[in-house]
Amino acid sequence: MNDRVIQLEPGFGWPQAKLGMLAYAHVVVCAVSLYCITITNSFPGIIGFEKSHLAAAILNVVAFSPVVILFAFGRFSFGYLVGFYFYIMVLGYLWLAEFSLLDYDHRLALASIVLSAFAFLVPALFITAPVRQAVVMPARAFHMLPSVILIASAAIVGVGSLYNLKLVGLNEMYKYRAEAAFPGFLRYAVWITSNALLPFAFACFVASKRFWQAGIALLLMLLFYPIMLTKMALFAPVWLLFLALVGKLAEARVATILSFFLPVLIGTILFLLVKAEVFPLTPGLVYFGTVNTRMVAIPSLALEVYNNYFSAHPLTHFCQINALKPVIACAYNEPIWAVMAKAYDLGAFNASLFATEGVASVGLAFAPVSALGCGLIIALGNRLSAGLPSQFVLLSAGLLPQVLLNVPLSTALLTNGTGLLFLLWYIAPRSAFDQAPASTAAESRNRQPARAG
Repeated sequence: MNDRVIQLEPGFGWPQAKLGMLAYAHVVVCAVSLYCITITNSFPGIIGFEKSHLAAAILNVVAFSPVVILFAFGRFSFGYLVGFYFYIMVLGYLWLAEFSLLDYDHRLALASIVLSAFAFLVPALFITAPVRQAVVMPARAFHMLPSVILIASAAIVGVGSLYNLKLVGLNEMYKYRAEAAFPGFLRYAVWITSNALLPFAFACFVASKRFWQAGIALLLMLLFYPIMLTKMALFAPVWLLFLALVGKLAEARVATILSFFLPVLIGTILFLLVKAEVFPLTPGLVYFGTVNTRMVAIPSLALEVYNNYFSAHPLTHFCQINALKPVIACAYNEPIWAVMAKAYDLGAFNASLFATEGVASVGLAFAPVSALGCGLIIALGNRLSAGLPSQFVLLSAGLLPQVLLNVPLSTALLTNGTGLLFLLWYIAPRSAFDQAPASTAAESRNRQPARAG
């Protein structure tokens, strides 16, 4: 077994150059999208467009944009997938901060988030060497596992519907979601199954070409919507189908970038067409608001809000993690999202590890250290999934970038099933994929560990 931990894509040739150009194109599209969001006054009282600040916002994006070249050198991994989404989140904050109406030390915050991004991305992208499998699930049991997940998921849907079942639209879901009450065990079961287990089962079915079962997995994901009343549950089946298609047409690194680039590009084009009065107002702005604002701007805005709040209030020192509450004094008697909901008119506002485990827990000065620790945890996921097909990792983790953009890492690991997915990756028999159709040459290179020099 190779002991080498940090692995780079060998050499820099035309494939890496094309990957870099695609990533840069996404940076440009995201900047245009953020401009559209800013000029429409989407976040009154928090972000306000001033033309005189436009040059500074563009300069921030241009200065940070070369970091995207890291994604041309890195091999595909779980950290690659998550890291690219976090890169765009940081880019969004660098833009929005220049139009901030909130009072805190923006220069310190900008320096802190850039250092945090580097501290997170280096281990998340480049620590990918496999760990020895001490426990391996028998191939026959692994083949049966996704079917067992389907049966268990159907049972959880049935039990969950007894506690909460509301067929409502997106405009009403927040009202009824606030009224939903699940027992603790069922709440964990619902979130873990919908965000981790069903995507894992879907990836298994796609890898073994059991497409009918894959369709059932997607249907069960959709059935979680009237129980959970979240946009994630509603759009998860479409998102995984989209990832499966993109992953089939392109190697995993390109698929990762396209999975973010294409939806944002479509939303930006629709916004411009609406402004030009050549596309209907309502569907165009609904798509733009759901994808461009919710997917790109809101996670970045969370950094703005958390920076402002914790510049004038006590830090949490990780007391938001339930397991640590008995041993850490806490200034807050309710979840941080509830604190944010009271302080800002933005509803229940969870945020990523950069805001929660970083800004809220340790402050701006030590946020890069926290980001480094979180990057090492994501790197553990890389190592536990090493040797699995890239498309399988892409699909089984397909919902987690969205989860991690919007909840703390501790919540993602436990409540949302990321830790359980790590375990399933670790015990999965690599031999179960030997009979799978041959991957592309580029993907094969991604799965090969680098040789010690």
